[in-house]
Amino acid sequence: MMALRIASFACALLLAACGTARAPVPPDRLPRFEPLAGPPPRIALVLGSGGPRGFAHIGVLKVLEEMGIHPDLIVGSSVGAMVGVLYGAGYDAPALERLATDLNMLRFYEMRELVKKPATGRPIQAYVDDKVGDRTLERLRIPVGVVATRLSDHKLVVFDRGDAGLAVRASAADPDNFEPVRIDGELYVDGDELSPVPIRVARAMGARFVIAVDVSAYAETTPAGVPQAWIDKDARRARQIRAEAPQADVLLHPDIGYYAGTSEKYRRRVIGLAESYTRGRMPQIRAALAAFEAKQREPAH
Repeated sequence: MMALRIASFACALLLAACGTARAPVPPDRLPRFEPLAGPPPRIALVLGSGGPRGFAHIGVLKVLEEMGIHPDLIVGSSVGAMVGVLYGAGYDAPALERLATDLNMLRFYEMRELVKKPATGRPIQAYVDDKVGDRTLERLRIPVGVVATRLSDHKLVVFDRGDAGLAVRASAADPDNFEPVRIDGELYVDGDELSPVPIRVARAMGARFVIAVDVSAYAETTPAGVPQAWIDKDARRARQIRAEAPQADVLLHPDIGYYAGTSEKYRRRVIGLAESYTRGRMPQIRAALAAFEAKQREPAH
């Protein structure tokens, strides 16, 4: 019986992998950065890393949309890049929620993981490219900056042009679970390594008002018995976020619990928790926006 289950699971993985193999990205579609043209973005939305915790971004987006807040720029790290690219492609919050609740997580697993090899991330690339209709980053409805870590010099890199799926794949290549992603001769890993919530990138791209979303765990909710490696990673992430936080006009950090999951129940729960949290922060968000608007109306000296 156990052998049959394993065989069935392997077959399911194989079927899920079908269609993810694509031709190499041509040189003119390789992810790259070019400064934004036109006036500086008025409002930037910065979406942080966190793997499955990233479903919480959708709950935040639902409330921001209800408030009439629509970003002129989106910057994302890791799962935040995936959500940001889909949002930038035109999926509003209700559409993202439908994608999230209907998602078959099996499509992201790879056969190599059965033998403990790191994943390539190709299914992520294929999923994103499919959902955006193979549009490149510069052809999305809202400009999107995708951040990744370049291995050769351990520097943060931003992609805002080129293949959306490949950029997201690089941004989400967690070194603990994924192979580095090669783009134009360079290897890239997760943007989370250097900037879990890339607020500075949004400012560098010209954003005048920044709403940042941190979906990382609260240190005080860390359960007993958690591996030290997890605690160290959480502490590193928290330090990096604190360093950038002062540059955000609004920083949202919903408490969605410590442990992450992939079940439909988990997805619905964290979306709901993030939505409730953001509703509670609506007065502060409105006050920050009002202060920003008032400052913009001040005469130049």
